[in-house]
Formats: sequence, C-alpha cells, structure tokens
Amino acid sequence: MALIQFVENYDDLSTDRGFQFKFYCDKCRNGYMSGFQASIVGTAGSLFRAAGDIFGGVFSQAGNSAYEIQRAVGGKAHDSALEAAVAEVKPHFTQCVRCGKWACNTICWNADRGLCSTCAPQTEEEIAAAQAQAQVEQIHVKVRERDQTRGLDLESPMVARCPKCSAQTAGGKFCPECGATLRPRDACAQCGAKMSAGAKFCPECGTKRA
Repeated sequence: MALIQFVENYDDLSTDRGFQFKFYCDKCRNGYMSGFQASIVGTAGSLFRAAGDIFGGVFSQAGNSAYEIQRAVGGKAHDSALEAAVAEVKPHFTQCVRCGKWACNTICWNADRGLCSTCAPQTEEEIAAAQAQAQVEQIHVKVRERDQTRGLDLESPMVARCPKCSAQTAGGKFCPECGATLRPRDACAQCGAKMSAGAKFCPECGTKRA
C-alpha cells in the first residue's frame, strides 16, 4: 500500500465497531470528520457477543475470539480506513508550498496568492484588523487626554475610612457615621490647611487648633 500523506493534526476515533477520523487545519484548528466505516470483523464480534449474552457458552467465547481477531488484523484494516478517510477529507485542505502546513480552503487558504493566509494574509482582513486596532488605540489616547477628574476635590486630603470609627467615607470633612473630623492631625479642622506641630492657630484662617 502506498504511503498515506496528510495533516499531522488528526484524531483517531476508531473503535472495534469501525473507523472514523477527525482532521484539523494546521492554522485555525477547525476541520472535518470522515464518515464512519464499519468494521466487518468488529460487527461480527458484536453479534457473537450479543448472542453470548443471551445463550452464553460457546457463543460468548466466539464473540471474544472475534474481538481478538479484529485486534490482530486491525492494522491493515485501519490503514485502509485511514486511506479512505484521507481521500474523503483531503479536497477540503490545501498544502502551502512555502511553510508546508495544510490549510482549510474555507478560511485559511488565500487562493489569489496560492499560499496559506499565514504566509500571504488576506488584504481585506489585514486592513479591517488594522483599522480596528487603530480605533482602539485612538480611544485610549482620547480617554487619557480628557480630564477624568472634573468635579473631584484633589486639593483636600482624602480619608478612605474614619480614623475614629473605621466607617467607610465618601469624601467630605466629617465622618458620616460618627461625625469625627476626617482632616489629618496636622491640618486645620476648619479649612484643612497644614499646621506646624507647635502652632496653636491656623496660619490661613486663624481657627484655634482643636
């Protein structure tokens, strides 16, 4: 029998009942499944095993023997089934002469260039992908350039949790739960200005240190 040439990416789904194979595109991993080819020996073995379940004895032994025979001659039968499966599925793939990969004709083969889409990308697809990528990049630039802090108080010190009761805060000068000041200890309780350690009054608004 001649050598069987086809993709390296395939699954052998064969059982003792018959033969079936699933072939994959080397690029996108999509593929095709060959038609099921029943095994004559396997079918006979199944009949013997079914008879053995009913009658027992010699029929059951014959079923087991048929199964062993199928395993023994499965190599040649398996090769014949694989060859037939390759002949069935191969027209749906084309081998790229540049990289040697088998590409599916529906998605990964560039018929205009006579190469797979990895070696010769489809122009329209590349343009569409480049346009989409450029749009995403421009969106990122515009978002970064836009003022995202409008309306936020960026000058006053912010405290995430009240230092007294540990309640979560949402900004402001006082805790919404216990009313404690949220200003740092070295800040004026009135205007929030920073005060030196020894200052008794705020240098900005004159408020007495609490």
